[in-house]
Amino acid sequence: MALFSIRPMTEADVPAVILVENQIYEFPWTDRNFLDSLRAGYHMHCMWLDEQLAGYIVMMQVVDEYHLLNISIRADLQGLGHGKHLLQWGIGQAKLAHATGMLLEVRPSNLTAKNMYEKEGFKLIGARKNYYPSQLGREDALVMFKRFTGSLQ
Repeated sequence: MALFSIRPMTEADVPAVILVENQIYEFPWTDRNFLDSLRAGYHMHCMWLDEQLAGYIVMMQVVDEYHLLNISIRADLQGLGHGKHLLQWGIGQAKLAHATGMLLEVRPSNLTAKNMYEKEGFKLIGARKNYYPSQLGREDALVMFKRFTGSLQ
């Protein structure tokens, strides 16, 4: 039986994280993006499946809200509910920190992620023009927000 665990990301995890990042994104974060985020004190955790990296989440606390910056699941493990599990875990961590809500950006073309966020209660609140790089130049971002009704709910 597979054993999942979630633990804080360390600098030693970054090479494995970069392999996943490069596998699943056309415009991935760099090792420097991850290292700078670690050094800045962002909330960064890895999900492990039998000691193999399955995914990761990067969140930043901004006053009383959390900003979801990156959530990723290894390509061969996508579509199995692991992204939902990791997102729910991240929401739980934000609530434990007494956050009032969580903000994120998502590509309009990333329908799988957008649908997952909607199912988890995120609402569309706006857009950021030309936010993401794309093969055709730039792509807008949809801005979504989930308000928490109780910090430990």
